[in-house]
Amino acid sequence: MTDEIPTANASNTETSNRKFRRSRDERMIAGLCGGAAKALGVDPTLVRVGLIAATLFGFGSGILLYLACWLVVPEE
Repeated sequence: MTDEIPTANASNTETSNRKFRRSRDERMIAGLCGGAAKALGVDPTLVRVGLIAATLFGFGSGILLYLACWLVVPEE
């Protein structure tokens, strides 16, 4: 009896290799919400609403997060 490690098939590899990049198509300011939505597989509007909620309920932390990501996350 051998202990074999199961290998991932091609479809699992493609979905786990998504990268977070700023979007050029779904852009309002810097394309961060569009890029996050593409990486998560959701609508960009949901990410924007979440960012607004984080800004309002987190005492401005959403804006700080957005600005930090704008500097760090590369464009597509």
